[in-house]
Amino acid sequence: MAVEAENLSRQFRQRGTKVEAVRGIDLHVRKGEIFGFLGPNGAGKTTTVRMLATLLAPDSGRVRVAGCAVPEETRRARRLIGYVGQAGGTDDGMPVLDNLVLQARLNGLGRTAAHERSRRTLAALGLADLAGRLPRSLSGGQRRRVALALGLDPAARAALWEQIRALREAGTTVFLTTHYLEEADALCDRVAIIHQSRIVASGAPAELKRGISGDAVTAEVGEGDGEQLMAALAHQRSSATWCGD
Repeated sequence: MAVEAENLSRQFRQRGTKVEAVRGIDLHVRKGEIFGFLGPNGAGKTTTVRMLATLLAPDSGRVRVAGCAVPEETRRARRLIGYVGQAGGTDDGMPVLDNLVLQARLNGLGRTAAHERSRRTLAALGLADLAGRLPRSLSGGQRRRVALALGLDPAARAALWEQIRALREAGTTVFLTTHYLEEADALCDRVAIIHQSRIVASGAPAELKRGISGDAVTAEVGEGDGEQLMAALAHQRSSATWCGD
């Protein structure tokens, strides 16, 4: 196994109260696979990854990374692994707009087209007023939206996917945290889903989809019929009992 974690737990103190960031999770990542780690913000993904990367000591549990027991063999483990955090790839010394323009230019757009696309993307994400700000001056939520803007370029995303696949082909184990279900489905051999500090599901993407998939209805409408369809669906929703979140 490339990564083994058993009964891993970590607490933090927040305003005098203990908060369980990770509660007794087990993870087993095979050598040479792409393993996806999914979950909403605050679920415990970052805390888990920082413990696996030897950057944070667990309160309890056992960790082995690349064959090294942690914390006993931390120094050796760090020579065998790499870690890319969640900063999102922004250059803190460069204004938000310039970050996006640079990304677009690196993907082959001319100067004018790069500026136009970057401004459209910022406007779409409600970031137009922050175009001239430095990323380090933004709030956490604003920084995440800028990181999202940087990742919206399909060419850049496709190139990243190919690089990840190339790492696996070369024998590297990849532990990938993501919010994007389609990314995990396209890339990962297996995934684990963390919710409220615990692992709630794990397995191959196809296996998990079979387990949670429900009925789907596809409708085709003619031109001008969209409003009638939406009205019908709204009536159906109001007159039915809906379960779940």
